[in-house]
Amino acid sequence: MRQNPARRAALLDAAIEVLARDGSRGLTLRAVDKEAGVPIGTASNYFDSRDTLLTQAGARVYERLIPQDVTIEEQMSTAEGTEGFLRLMRETIGRVSGFRTGYLALLELRLEATRRPELRKVLTERVRADMDDNVARHLESGLPGDAVSVRLLQLAFSWLILEQLTLPDIFTDEERDTLITEAVIRLTAKQVL
Repeated sequence: MRQNPARRAALLDAAIEVLARDGSRGLTLRAVDKEAGVPIGTASNYFDSRDTLLTQAGARVYERLIPQDVTIEEQMSTAEGTEGFLRLMRETIGRVSGFRTGYLALLELRLEATRRPELRKVLTERVRADMDDNVARHLESGLPGDAVSVRLLQLAFSWLILEQLTLPDIFTDEERDTLITEAVIRLTAKQVL
């Protein structure tokens, strides 16, 4: 297998575009070659099978979705209290929604993972690590809310992003912002049972 990291990344980025546009059934090595604008057969030099391509595309989506450590540190250093947390959540939702093809490709990959154990393993590890990192950063920051609140927000916002990308007319921008605001306020408020 070829080892040019830049070419491999470009092919995986092309795979993400194909997944988002054509679904998992449309993802072939030839389709990736065409999307990347490289000679036919190039992808097969980097990926020994479609399964390998799917698995590596799943990892690549997360490489592109998760901000760099410097960005995370900057965001966390300016987030304080409920307002800071709310600003952080709006930015996160905007960033993830802004990578539309990546998120749609990830949805295709999640469906495909129900049939492919190796892909399921990669996605499970990445999603769990992402969630654990979010919880740890949140708890270290002193922002309001606990680990359960962070997990609930991540799950709720994942579906809100799905609605925004697939059926954008369900909510107006104002309604979406109200939902984000209320989710943060309600899930981070101290409640007495």
